[in-house]
Amino acid sequence: MRERLSLTLPAEMLRKLDDLTERKKLKRSAVIEAAVASFLSPDAQDMREAAFTRRLDRLSRQTARLERDMRVTADTLALFIRFWLSITPPLPPEDQAAAQIKGRERFEGFVQTLGMRLQQGNSFLSEIPDDIPERAMEGADD
Repeated sequence: MRERLSLTLPAEMLRKLDDLTERKKLKRSAVIEAAVASFLSPDAQDMREAAFTRRLDRLSRQTARLERDMRVTADTLALFIRFWLSITPPLPPEDQAAAQIKGRERFEGFVQTLGMRLQQGNSFLSEIPDDIPERAMEGADD
């Protein structure tokens, strides 16, 4: 036995429902009945929870990877700056103009090389193994 039910839905939801029924060649009542049955199914909640858990796990792994990449990037930059500052002697004022020109040339070469690597999909971080122990990464700060 079937009983009649009257309900109101937001206009946008009705548009989506009409689009779906046209594409699938179904009646509105069939789609709504399937949706309600799915919602009331005891397995539906478990399936949604499992899907959320998988997504959260994937996001956690992605976040951990981003944190690792940021740490490697920051440590790499810090080591380079420390090294550069410790070995670069101060220039006399008369040599600074030539050094600035050379610096601009080198920077343009750096930007071009970086651009080519990025276009090719190459990344410095991809050259670093994923299984570096945390202690090794923390020791780099010293």
